[in-house]
Amino acid sequence: MINVPPPPQRPWIPLARPNRSRPTCIFTVMCYNVLCDKYATRQMYGYCPSWALSWDYRKKAILDEIRHYAADIISLQEIETEQFYHFFKPELKNDGYEGIFSPKSRAKTMGENERKYVDGCAIFYRTSKFMLLKEHLVEFNQLAMANAEGSDNMLNRVMPKDNIGLAALLKVKDSAWESITPEQALLTQPILVCTAHIHWDPEFCDVKLIQTMMLGNELKSILDETNHSLRPSHKYDINNVQLLLCGDFNSLPDSGVIEFLSSGRVSMDHQDFKELGYKPCLQRLLGTEGFDEYTHSFKLASAYSEDIMPYTNYTFDFKGIIDYIFYSKTGMVPLGLLGPISSDWLREHKVVGCPHPHISSDHFPLLVELELLYNPTQTPNGLIGRR
Repeated sequence: MINVPPPPQRPWIPLARPNRSRPTCIFTVMCYNVLCDKYATRQMYGYCPSWALSWDYRKKAILDEIRHYAADIISLQEIETEQFYHFFKPELKNDGYEGIFSPKSRAKTMGENERKYVDGCAIFYRTSKFMLLKEHLVEFNQLAMANAEGSDNMLNRVMPKDNIGLAALLKVKDSAWESITPEQALLTQPILVCTAHIHWDPEFCDVKLIQTMMLGNELKSILDETNHSLRPSHKYDINNVQLLLCGDFNSLPDSGVIEFLSSGRVSMDHQDFKELGYKPCLQRLLGTEGFDEYTHSFKLASAYSEDIMPYTNYTFDFKGIIDYIFYSKTGMVPLGLLGPISSDWLREHKVVGCPHPHISSDHFPLLVELELLYNPTQTPNGLIGRR
């Protein structure tokens, strides 16, 4: 059936060595758009044999790939509702994971039967290392509707797109820390893990950027709210919570979306807004009246760069970087990451696009090993924690 050998193992690229002189938690995170069944059509992927496009074939290969890399945190996009509950969740539970999921917003308007096939985002976490404190759904269409006052484009362009973000506030279990004292264990701050699937259409770069800005704003609210609700002994500095933001942002590295996430700012006149008059309602939403740029306070870096991975999405018509893993620069250090699929293999076997019998999605999974630094703002003996 397959007359092509599988691609060689993707290389592991070491970046740094862990610092053993202080408490540290080392964990891996995977981000993967698995290409849900209803989008995997012959019209879209005519170069892939139909048996290799079938969900029964692909789901086994996708699960094998997830198991092969065995990340501690797994962020997935394009998971169909039924597949989450009846396939991925039970299978991964056997491997020691719990997971949360939400379908795209349109699921709310559907009957039970159609709802099964709506795709969404999922986060799985290894229960030996993490415990779920809280989950939070971010619905961009609801936010657009609530903040559209005075902007027809907000109603007509942003609001109809039912993309979502999903966040999990995770506590790092004491056993996941190396060399931590019982006093220090009381103060370890949670990490906020978020996965998102931003709108796909290149014609709607304004929508992508606004969805991403809304996401940042919601994540800040989640942290503010969490900070108030935690017991007094567990107060931590909002700027000190580590954020892990993964997803298919459907945006290239030179886009407004990635500029905003990486630099923490984007001009209100950025070309991606297409001069569509969003300024007043975005200023209101983000509380940036009187400024000439929109900002966020998360200090994020992208784990992957273009020189490491030339594309994360590989189809006949499009090859580029649109999937990302962002992490808090202040409290996490990337120790290593999974390199690209062999370009020689793709070329030799004339692989013009994926999926392919050996590659089960049109996206390649990203995988990063991170070191979480123990960094609470106040230490039990009254010394200031290192910044």
